[in-house]
Amino acid sequence: MFGLLALLTASIFFGAAIYINVAEQPARLGLDDRAALAQWGPAYRRGFEMQASLALVSGLLGAAAWWQTGNPLWSVGAAIIILNWPYTMLVIMPVNRRLEATRPEEAGEETRDLLLRWGKLHAGRSALGAIAAAIFLLAAFRGL
Repeated sequence: MFGLLALLTASIFFGAAIYINVAEQPARLGLDDRAALAQWGPAYRRGFEMQASLALVSGLLGAAAWWQTGNPLWSVGAAIIILNWPYTMLVIMPVNRRLEATRPEEAGEETRDLLLRWGKLHAGRSALGAIAAAIFLLAAFRGL
């Protein structure tokens, strides 16, 4: 049960993360610099709350599945989905802080460059979600 819930939450995390990369970010970049920055702020805050929660819950569920079954794949998947936390705090957060410190009326070429960089860094979260979901899926199949 824990394993299937870990797989479900990791898959939702991945779906939300990849949506940002393939739909939201390209749409945002189609806006002028000021509007793109204004859109990024609330979208990022909402996305962070959702994705941070999903990563934490998925990691805990994966750890519970490992404890329940003894299958180490569950712990590997749990560790990978939890890696989103330090990755975000250490790698992405400096870019976030610079974007958050920029007032929309000050947005310009540097803002656009930061938004582009942010999108590339966010793809790392998508990759971590995909890898964790794939490992959880493999663990689930091995448990059948």
